[in-house]
Amino acid sequence: MATGVRLVCGASLLSRRFKGLRAGYVLLRKHSSCDVAIVGGGIVGLASARELIQRHPKLTYILLEKEKKLAFHQSGHNSGVIHSGIYYTPGSLKAKLCVRGAELSYAYCEKKGIPYKRCGKLIVAVEQEEISRLKALYERGLQNNVRDLRLIDAKEIQEREPYCRGLMALDSPQTGIVDWREVALSYAKEFSEMGGIIKTQFEATDFQITKESSEGCTDGLKYPITIRSLKGAAVRCSYVVTCGGLYSDRLSQKSGCSREPRIVPFRGDYLVLKPEKHYLVKGNIYPVPDPKFPFLGVHFTPRMNGSVWLGPNAVLAFKREGYNVFDFDLHDFTDAVSYSGVQKLVLKNVAFGVKEMYRGIFIHAQVKQLQRYIPDLTVNDVMRVCYISAEGHLE
Repeated sequence: MATGVRLVCGASLLSRRFKGLRAGYVLLRKHSSCDVAIVGGGIVGLASARELIQRHPKLTYILLEKEKKLAFHQSGHNSGVIHSGIYYTPGSLKAKLCVRGAELSYAYCEKKGIPYKRCGKLIVAVEQEEISRLKALYERGLQNNVRDLRLIDAKEIQEREPYCRGLMALDSPQTGIVDWREVALSYAKEFSEMGGIIKTQFEATDFQITKESSEGCTDGLKYPITIRSLKGAAVRCSYVVTCGGLYSDRLSQKSGCSREPRIVPFRGDYLVLKPEKHYLVKGNIYPVPDPKFPFLGVHFTPRMNGSVWLGPNAVLAFKREGYNVFDFDLHDFTDAVSYSGVQKLVLKNVAFGVKEMYRGIFIHAQVKQLQRYIPDLTVNDVMRVCYISAEGHLE
């Protein structure tokens, strides 16, 4: 009985607009076997579950999530940008998915009444040497079929962003912002309404194949896979889809597949513009990416809740799901630093990494980078984010 109570409480933690999920949680006690189990309650797992149940409604489904809440980690800890697909190699799967995904995201939000803003983005060149890279980016965007792209001059930059300064910019009006956690919870609501079961606080730790059923029982033949949790609970199924986010490589290995490519956690530290200075930024303002480095660089990102994020830097995290500077997990840390791929990345980017760590410690260093785009910005206009909750609140 206590288990049932916890599950109902877990459901009630979701936003009121998704209260239809509760039925799925209550039914958990009666469903320990199903056709398909999806491991991971982030936006990828929820989108996969929704798509599967829509395509094959006659099958039975259960989604397993280790946390009390859905979309608790990456899906609730991101900048909330709807990217238009400019950056990726033409013809690549990333390019195709990003462009098509943006179109589908806007259509889905419109259909479901999920708030979003198509506020656009400027990729701004502030030095002469950046202009050739900006023009190449424009050509790449055209090849990727990104709509409404155009190059604008310094005067037009100020018309779009009065406090921004630059020599030339790539204007991407199809870039927008949304609360991706709200999108994920909408997927969960649809999945639940179509008969899918959602089980929280189930951390999958082991996958076993049943070779034969016990005498008088056929479950082993119908549901040959057993998924066990950290607390000893078990779910039997015919098929498993793992969408474990920052633990996807370990889940892949546990389910009998390769662990490659390896997951290596990086943390981005943001500054936040003080409310009285929000007028400085209207839409997304990004730098021209430098191909020598693996990250985009600091940028200005408006949020659906009205705040404006500045950053991030990019530093190796010492815990896979660690959102604070001092979060540490010995297993995650040793796993990362012993990986040859990380060692090669660090050796190639020592100077870059030191600068990123410096900017993470000293606010004035990060503000200096941001001043290249908005000169009026000062250290007194920003504050450091200590922690961002899954709902996007600053704490």
